[in-house]
Amino acid sequence: MAVSIQIQGLVKRFGATVALDRVDLTIEPGELFFLLGPSGCGKTTLLRHVAGFYEPDEGSVLIGGEDVTRLPPHKRDTGMVFQSYALWPHMTIAENVAFGLQMRKVPKAEAAERVRAALAAVKMEDKASRKPNQLSGGQQQRVALARALVVQPRCLLLDEPLSNLDAKLRLEMRLEIRRICKEAGLTAVYVTHDQKEALSIADRLAVMQAGRLEQVGAPLEVYRRPKNRFVASFIGETNFLPPDFFGAQASFPGAAALSVRPEVVRLGAPPAGAPALRFRGTVHGTVYLGETAEHLLDTGVPGVPELKVFELNPEVLARDESRPVEAWVAPADVVPLAE
Repeated sequence: MAVSIQIQGLVKRFGATVALDRVDLTIEPGELFFLLGPSGCGKTTLLRHVAGFYEPDEGSVLIGGEDVTRLPPHKRDTGMVFQSYALWPHMTIAENVAFGLQMRKVPKAEAAERVRAALAAVKMEDKASRKPNQLSGGQQQRVALARALVVQPRCLLLDEPLSNLDAKLRLEMRLEIRRICKEAGLTAVYVTHDQKEALSIADRLAVMQAGRLEQVGAPLEVYRRPKNRFVASFIGETNFLPPDFFGAQASFPGAAALSVRPEVVRLGAPPAGAPALRFRGTVHGTVYLGETAEHLLDTGVPGVPELKVFELNPEVLARDESRPVEAWVAPADVVPLAE
């Protein structure tokens, strides 16, 4: 049965460094929740508090309503998947997966069935008799998942589990991890610095900076409506414009800046009757990427940096030509930022 995870007023200091600064967070039962942020932001430290590897200086951790703040890791009923697969090289895949059950003194017949089921869940049942060095990186990561699942944890904790895989395998394993978590009905907490990884499979995510939660929400909400400049710049790419950039066409009282994603800027004139904030500029640099072209647009407005504009499925490529263009954005795609 899926459980909630509650983090209440968590503080952790390493000497003079505050790694977690009064973090409050509730992860709902059955959620696939991502902790996202740059190196040193506190995301792994927070995960390790849930796992029981660290004790906080202040605050508490509850799993399924039970206060586990002072419990050691092996008494929390969590499954952990690390960046390194940490498989025993001298054991078969089945023996690696069964190791945690042996430590728990699960009867052999029951353990064998649970190992079979765990390997089947990650589509590795036919590799049970192989050794880790006979598997690819993606297959080893599947085994690491099976090892975490076989102990039937209350929640699954994943610390950058795909960072050692190549790009193609990362894409494949993203969807597999989501499938496995949902089929098992697990609450999962997943640490990564990869924005695409988080946006593609998370139910909700938290963006962290300097030990604090900057924003918590669904991927679409956080991407389209970032709360501040840090979130807007960390999740995807954006253009920061002064609040008076569109002049009399629109006012944004109280905004310190406007966030305009490159993909929402359209070149040319808007369709008749469409709500639009218009401006002009000069395209003077283009990078062609096949499905998109990335243009640099100089608006000529003093103090405004070049805008990045993404054009989907470009039909004309003019890499080195400067050309004047009209451009526009829908008012709903302009996000005012207070800071």
